[in-house]
Amino acid sequence: MHPMSEGLKIFKIGGGIIDDDAQLQRFLRELARVPGRKLLVHGGGKGASQMLRDLGQEPQMVQGRRITDAATLNIVTMFYAGKTNKQVVAGLQAAGVNALGLSGADGNAIRAVRRPVRDIDYGFVGDLPADAVNVPLLRQLLETGLLPVFCAITHDGTGQLLNTNADTIASVLACALAPHYAVELHYCFEKDGVLRDVDDDASVIPQITAAEYQHLKAAGIIAAGMVPKLDNAFAALEAGVERVVIEHALRINEPVKTVLCRS
Repeated sequence: MHPMSEGLKIFKIGGGIIDDDAQLQRFLRELARVPGRKLLVHGGGKGASQMLRDLGQEPQMVQGRRITDAATLNIVTMFYAGKTNKQVVAGLQAAGVNALGLSGADGNAIRAVRRPVRDIDYGFVGDLPADAVNVPLLRQLLETGLLPVFCAITHDGTGQLLNTNADTIASVLACALAPHYAVELHYCFEKDGVLRDVDDDASVIPQITAAEYQHLKAAGIIAAGMVPKLDNAFAALEAGVERVVIEHALRINEPVKTVLCRS
C-alpha cells in the first residue's frame, strides 16, 4: 500500500465523448479539477471510420474490433495520434493543465507486438506484453507535473506502428505503474456506472467486490459488453491496482459511480 500522497488517477475516455466536441471540452474541464497526478488514455471515436469512407474505403469490423490493414493504419494514425490527440491536449491547456500528447512510439513509452494470425487476421493490431510500458519515462513525466495523454497507437520497436485497444492500454499502464503509485483506474463513458437494470439509468451499483461480480455475472445482471470490461478491471485489481471506477465522463467529480474493489 502506498501513501495516498503518491496517488495516480488514470482516466480512459471512449468514442462517445471524443465524437462530441462540446462534451469533450466539458470532460477536460472536469478532469482539470481532479487533484493530484493524472494520466489520460483516449480511444478513437467514429471520425477515423468516417475519414475512411470519405476516401472510398469501407471500415472492416469483426465482433466490434477493427481490422487494420495498411491503408486503415495510415488513417487511424493520422486521426488518433494526430487530430484527436492534439485536440485533447489543446483542450487541457485551455483548462489550465500542462498536458503532453503521446503515442506508444514516443519515448518508447508503450511497445506492443503484432497480434498473431489465428482465425482472423487483424492486420496491424498490437497486443501488449507484460513489459510493454516504459515505467521510468512515465514516472519522470508525472513527477514534473505533466499530464500524459495517450492515444491508441503503439509501436513494435522495429519501426512498425500498431493500432491497439485503448481499454487495454489504460489497464496495462495502470498495472505497470501500480508498484510505484496508489493507482485508481477510471473508465469513463455515457452511463453513471454499472447498472443493475440496463433500462434504468438510476440503478447504479455503487460498489462491486470480486465475489459479488461473479454472482452478478451468473445471474445475468452484468452481461454482454460489460463482461470483458469488468473482467479486465478485476484482473487489474488482482495485479495491484487499488481501485477501478466506472463512471459518467461528464460527472467524474460527482459521487454517483461504481467502484470495483478486490474485497
